Amino acid sequence: MTRQPVVSDQFYPGDPAVLRQALTRYIPAITPEKKEKALAVIVPHAGYVYSGAVAGETFARVKVPETALILGPNHTGNGQPLALGISDWSMPLGPVPIERSLAVSILRNSEVIVDDDIAHLHEHSLEVQVPFLQFLQKNLHIVPIVVSHISYDDCRRAAHDLALAIREFGDPVLMVASTDMTHYESRQSASAKDHLALERIQALDPRGLYETVVGNRISMCGIMPTTIVLLTAMELGATQAELVRYTDSGEVSGDTNQVVGYAGLVIR
Repeated sequence: MTRQPVVSDQFYPGDPAVLRQALTRYIPAITPEKKEKALAVIVPHAGYVYSGAVAGETFARVKVPETALILGPNHTGNGQPLALGISDWSMPLGPVPIERSLAVSILRNSEVIVDDDIAHLHEHSLEVQVPFLQFLQKNLHIVPIVVSHISYDDCRRAAHDLALAIREFGDPVLMVASTDMTHYESRQSASAKDHLALERIQALDPRGLYETVVGNRISMCGIMPTTIVLLTAMELGATQAELVRYTDSGEVSGDTNQVVGYAGLVIR
């Protein structure tokens, strides 16, 4: 079975030529020697008209290797809490195969991450990242993991398993945490809450991030995948998390009473 796109022509253009034009607008031209080797990026997953510029600016900063490990939240409620998809993907810019050896290593090493395609069938949070990655890496392979609401201890266990598998894999891997920030609050409220979370990410404080988001009821949909990616990156030696850009949907819609926040960060 091949996973088909579910939000093309909704969140991003389904026509390959139009999609490439859009990505050219959203991804700044940065010379290869200025791109950074990174362990991970944190990027939003709204429609490209709203969050494409933040995602594009963030992806443009880093070297995208042939393997990307993408973690995103479960918006559908389908599937297992930590669901690794093993079906190859079909996308407007071409097929995207699963990196089998890394996927198998993760599944073999982990008691919390399981093989489950059901969670991926209608989930958009990972799909919207793939065209950016394809645009920047022609030989892209992915390992996609959809994450439901789980405990911090399960985030920690998953991160340890991922770090072990990445080390075992040996080749470069870029982790991608897909998340939007606060949903449908005023710009003032969203910005205040979001910067509480962003401060914890920049401080490389995954437990503090998790507890801040839960304790302050911050509607950051990808808190679990972000926590896992931050934990994994730290286990792999991360020393810095840099905020590339923060904005909200009001910049496009003009409505600052009900915004969704978007942030892009690079972890190295």
